[in-house]
Amino acid sequence: MDSNQFSDTHAHIYSEKYDSDREDVIRRTFEAGVSKIYMPNVDVTTIDAMLEVEANHPTQCLPMMGLHPCDVKKDFEKELYVMEDWISKREFAGIGETGLDLYWDKTYFEQQKEALKIQIQWAKDKKWPLILHCRESMDETISLIQEAKDANLKGIFHCFTGSVAQAKQITDLGFLLGIGGVSTYKNGGLDQVLREIGLENLVLETDGPYLAPVPHRGKRNSPEYIPVIAQRVADLCETTLEEVSKITQYNTQNIFHSFQP
Repeated sequence: MDSNQFSDTHAHIYSEKYDSDREDVIRRTFEAGVSKIYMPNVDVTTIDAMLEVEANHPTQCLPMMGLHPCDVKKDFEKELYVMEDWISKREFAGIGETGLDLYWDKTYFEQQKEALKIQIQWAKDKKWPLILHCRESMDETISLIQEAKDANLKGIFHCFTGSVAQAKQITDLGFLLGIGGVSTYKNGGLDQVLREIGLENLVLETDGPYLAPVPHRGKRNSPEYIPVIAQRVADLCETTLEEVSKITQYNTQNIFHSFQP
C-alpha cells in the first residue's frame, strides 16, 4: 500500500450500480490508501442502503443526510420531515447532498431553493458541514450561501467546475471546493483554478459512480480512483502527491462532523 492516505469526500458507494461487487470495490479502495468514504444521501429511498454500508464499515464509510436538488418535487416537505427525524435521532458527518440544479429540470426550482434554505438551517443548528450540488447554478447557490452565512455555516461546493472568480467567492465564504474526475478532463477548465486557489481550499472526491477520471472516463467511477485525481491535482498545483495527501486530509478532517458510530 502507498504510504499516502486520502479520503473520498463524496461517493454514492451504496448505489445499486455497486450491488454486484461493492465489497470488492471498498476493499480495493482501502488498499489504494483511501481510508474514508463520505456518503452523501440522495432522497428518502437511499437512506437504508447508505446506512447498511455504514453498518458494514462503521469507521470508514460515513453517512450524511440531505435531499438532492434533482429529487425535490412538490412533496419535498415530506422527504425533509423524514430526514429531520433522522438527524434528531443520530449523528451524521454532514448535511447533504443538497443544493440547486438547473441542468436537468427547472420545474421545481423555487422548491429547490426552499429545500436548500431548510437544509442550510439544519447545518447551522447542528454545526455540521453543508455539501452543495450546484450544476448550472453556481451563482444562484453562492448567492443563497452569502445570504445565510454566519459563523456556524461551512461546507463543500462539491464537483466544483466554476471560474477563478467563483472559486474565490466560495473560499471567501469559508467553504471548500470538492475536486474530482473533471480535473483530469482535457477541457475540464480546472487547470487555472487549481493553480490560483491552492490546496488549502480543496478536498478530493470521486462522485462515484459518476464522472470517472481519465483513463476510466465513460465507465463506472469508484472511490479507488482518488489517487488518480490526487496526482492530477498535484500536477496542476505543481506540488507533490505527499503534499496533496497531507493538506487535503487535514481539510477533510477539519470540515466534516466527527462522531462515534
